[in-house]
Amino acid sequence: MLDKLKLVEEKYMEMEERSTQPDFYSDPKAAAKLLKEQRDLEPVVEAYRAYRKTQQELHDLREMLDGSLEPDMRDLCQEEFTQAKKDLEALEQQLKILLLPKDPNDDKNVILEIRGGVGGEESALFAHSLFRMYQMYAASKGWTMEILNYNETELGGVKEADCIINGSGAYSRLKFESGVHRVQRVPETESGGRVHTSTATVAVLPEMEEVDVEIRPEDIEMQVFRSSGAGGQHINKTSSAVRLIHKPSGIVVACQEERSQVQNREKCMKMLASKLYEIEQTRIETEHSDQRRSQVGTGMRNERIRTYNFPQGRVTDHRIGLTLYKIDAFMDGDLDEMIDALVTADQAEKLQRSEKA
Repeated sequence: MLDKLKLVEEKYMEMEERSTQPDFYSDPKAAAKLLKEQRDLEPVVEAYRAYRKTQQELHDLREMLDGSLEPDMRDLCQEEFTQAKKDLEALEQQLKILLLPKDPNDDKNVILEIRGGVGGEESALFAHSLFRMYQMYAASKGWTMEILNYNETELGGVKEADCIINGSGAYSRLKFESGVHRVQRVPETESGGRVHTSTATVAVLPEMEEVDVEIRPEDIEMQVFRSSGAGGQHINKTSSAVRLIHKPSGIVVACQEERSQVQNREKCMKMLASKLYEIEQTRIETEHSDQRRSQVGTGMRNERIRTYNFPQGRVTDHRIGLTLYKIDAFMDGDLDEMIDALVTADQAEKLQRSEKA
């Protein structure tokens, strides 16, 4: 591992040297690519340098302990030696995680799809709550959200909501949200005060461009329709909304939020490319191993991943067995504690597999 890290540091230093050259920005695209690679390597290099520094401190302290010291000084050195040893172990673990293969889609934007599930109107109201939750989480991260398709019910619930979340690292954080979300609460429509159980489905896809996935024009059927709101009230008098049907797979995507057919079709093509990419990735992973089910972050869409229990004020993630008693803050977009735990569990799983390999 240390030999590999030395090579990473040398590459990083070469990049540093290259970025100081007078002609560095003569090719803006190449410069941007190199600077991104350098930023990606920076956490690894910093951790490696901290590891070497701690290693040297440990060596120096060991030599001091092997010599003749006053009792007070020996106790102090022993304390520092013990701490340095712990720090070295922690840095070694950190470096192992940093050297794990990176998901190539982690830096991509996200296509987020939310659908009401089992539970009628209450499931649609819960889907609306989830949409708001992700909206607030995105805002807290400085990400932007573009709505693609939003169909609501008479009571303000969401039948389906599709959007693009633009932001650095959006997919790396939100990819753990795919699956069935279950809610236990007293619905607004319930007069007797009984707790109901409903579900909503969330799908998180890395945003793909048409060039990333082969889509044959003859495989696509395009339909146009008028944008509509709750209760079928028409927002636009012109048929600017677009629906694309991918005939070989049966996938249907729609976008009605832009003003023109051209813009809506462009967004639909991104959604379609992302869905086809996901299907292909699932096929490859299923053929090679069972890792799609073993990885915490890639649960199938029909698997229940989380329960939101309002009477008890708790949110439980069933993949890692974590329960947080802060449901109000969670629904207001305070997701980092849960997502951090999912990231850690996913890294531990990958680390375990890499050590067995």
